[in-house]
Amino acid sequence: MAERMSKKEFISLLAKRMDVDEETALVWLDTTLDALYEVFKKGQGVTLTGFGGFYVKPKGRTWAFKFNPGQKLRALFGWSSTYKE
Repeated sequence: MAERMSKKEFISLLAKRMDVDEETALVWLDTTLDALYEVFKKGQGVTLTGFGGFYVKPKGRTWAFKFNPGQKLRALFGWSSTYKE
């Protein structure tokens, strides 16, 4: 299994990329995740162009969570040869 980054480490990376303090980056990430949860609870999906699409699909009495990676991710992992940066 690949090494994982903790949320704290991710927040630090995000803060540096956004040129803000870690508290601001944490608020931004938590707010984004809360918004995604709200969309999924409604049974809707989200497409983040360049990254991929996330959607939920009812399966009987349960739900399946699906992710369709965008071209940039497909190219990163060798899943597609059509992406050209």
